[in-house]
Amino acid sequence: MSQAHLTVDRAFTVADVPHRLFGSFVEHMGRCVYTGIFEPGHPQADQRGFRQDVMKLVKELGPTVVRYPGGNFVSGYLWEDGVGPVEDRPVRIDGAWHSIETNAFGLHEFVEWAREAEVEVMEAVNLGTRGVEEARALVEYANHPGGTYWSDLRRKNGAATGTIEEPFDIRLWCLGNELDGPWQIGHKTADEYGRLAQETAKAMRLVDPDLELVAVGSSNRQMPTFGSWEHTVLSHTYAEVDYISMHAYYQEHDGDAASFLAEAVDMDAFIDGVVSTIDAVKAAGKHTKQVDISFDEWNVWYQRGLETEDQPHQVAKGWQKHPRLIEDSYNVTDAVVVGTLMHSLLRHGDRVRIANQAQLVNVIAPILSEEGGPAWRQSIFWPFARIAAMARGQILRLAVDADQVSTQKFGDVDVVDAAATWDEGTGRLSLFVANRGMEESNDLTLDLHGLEATGISSAEVLAIPEERDRKAANVLDDQDAVGLRPLREVGLEDGALRVTLPPMSWAVVQLEVKSA
Repeated sequence: MSQAHLTVDRAFTVADVPHRLFGSFVEHMGRCVYTGIFEPGHPQADQRGFRQDVMKLVKELGPTVVRYPGGNFVSGYLWEDGVGPVEDRPVRIDGAWHSIETNAFGLHEFVEWAREAEVEVMEAVNLGTRGVEEARALVEYANHPGGTYWSDLRRKNGAATGTIEEPFDIRLWCLGNELDGPWQIGHKTADEYGRLAQETAKAMRLVDPDLELVAVGSSNRQMPTFGSWEHTVLSHTYAEVDYISMHAYYQEHDGDAASFLAEAVDMDAFIDGVVSTIDAVKAAGKHTKQVDISFDEWNVWYQRGLETEDQPHQVAKGWQKHPRLIEDSYNVTDAVVVGTLMHSLLRHGDRVRIANQAQLVNVIAPILSEEGGPAWRQSIFWPFARIAAMARGQILRLAVDADQVSTQKFGDVDVVDAAATWDEGTGRLSLFVANRGMEESNDLTLDLHGLEATGISSAEVLAIPEERDRKAANVLDDQDAVGLRPLREVGLEDGALRVTLPPMSWAVVQLEVKSA
């Protein structure tokens, strides 16, 4: 059995837990919108076409902010297509995902859906094929009270469709998507994008000065322009934006589960690198404000069937409406990795203030649904839902002394990966921890300094189900194969928490604590 010793001190905190760290993403891609969150005629759809079985799972998952409408889709999107009477909306081809877009679901519908789901809207503008004028028009349409062309059109369209007429009050906006990528419609150099983003940001704020704006960062850490892209873009936009984006997807390669389970090491390094670049631009430009990070695409994604290096995304064959695209089925190993990626985001909560798991339903998602059929939770649903519900108050800085596991990609890494939060108001400390060991259980001890544990309010673990293997997954015919179960081997001893973690597992333990 491996060993790990963790220590927390109430005096050593990272930051407050960012409310927007538990975000998700809805793109007009595959079946995320159509037959995902929106399916008129479904037995559990309401009069607006919103699937209430999916809505219930979304509320249980607990996202706080949802990015919309893309993603690659947004770089060729005409937002005007998705407003007004549905029967008058044009049907278009979507070049990003080689699909037919009916525009039956658009901005009004999404804002109304978001309000019911109790999530904040994070709206993306098209800076691939469009620019300053279209972006400022969209802000006026969404946020201006009335008495102008675009705001009055919003009121007219809301009345015509029976949706929202009052201002949407969208505060958070993305200035495009992945424009460093050759696959992107409207791909640009860093200088081209930086200047466009700078001028678009200025124009949008002339319409509504209280916006929060996200500049496009690198599509991933492996991009040949990573680092230089961020530096150049921020050199143009630092004074105008509040965040720069990060995107990262992870998968198991060639059966190397040990390296896959340690991918949070890569995420940690990726975040640290972007923070360094931000701060270098801040110092060089003598800026006083701080730009932070919006990690607005992250997840496990098995990128199978990729066409070329310049087209690293799957696309549909033929022109179809809402084809099945990247509907990965997630297993136990994937869920443990997702838990560790969320730990990484928490550990960097002083600078990563927004994060969006991609995507919400069907497309590499924690929730799956069938057209005309049921909706259910994938394995990765559970770590997201528990962390979103329990991470409150302050992020605690953990000291870790643990046995090591060997990986091909990262060398020796700690056998456990963890994060913790403490909410002084409720007197609860939440420990989120993963055992990366594939064969051995882990005997873990958590020592508290400045805090005294008075009880254990809950303890749950996600692990390999009995008589199954690490590839166990929740599928249509077996929707509850993988889930949380009570963590039995847990207790308090001499003021310390002692836990035995099964091999390849993710767990959450919530303690009742008081100041020592």
